[in-house]
Amino acid sequence: MKMLLATIVLLAAPLGAAAAGSYACNMNALTRSERATHARLSRQLLGRVEEQKELKNGYAFRFPAKSIVDAARWVTLERKCCPFFAFSLELAQDDGPLWMHVTGAEDIKPFIRAEFGLED
Repeated sequence: MKMLLATIVLLAAPLGAAAAGSYACNMNALTRSERATHARLSRQLLGRVEEQKELKNGYAFRFPAKSIVDAARWVTLERKCCPFFAFSLELAQDDGPLWMHVTGAEDIKPFIRAEFGLED
């Protein structure tokens, strides 16, 4: 999971540094302050990943339920620079875990794997 954390922080790089296939993150869509917040939230959130699952069109990450506010803030920023992602946050009942799904078009998984540092 340490590799995942390191690679997510790379999403804060300038436009063009985060590209794979026909997708590219536009970090110019974020203000300087938003980029700093995005990088901080990436480090914090991804340090809390308890489990990851491959999905048909993306990946799901499990976090402690207390991560909901940080996850929502991260998704809000991430979708500005990467509008081709779809996100869902699912908070289980009775203090169950939070699942964050990052999905997209049928061909998005190689991009997610490359950018998030996931192993094949």
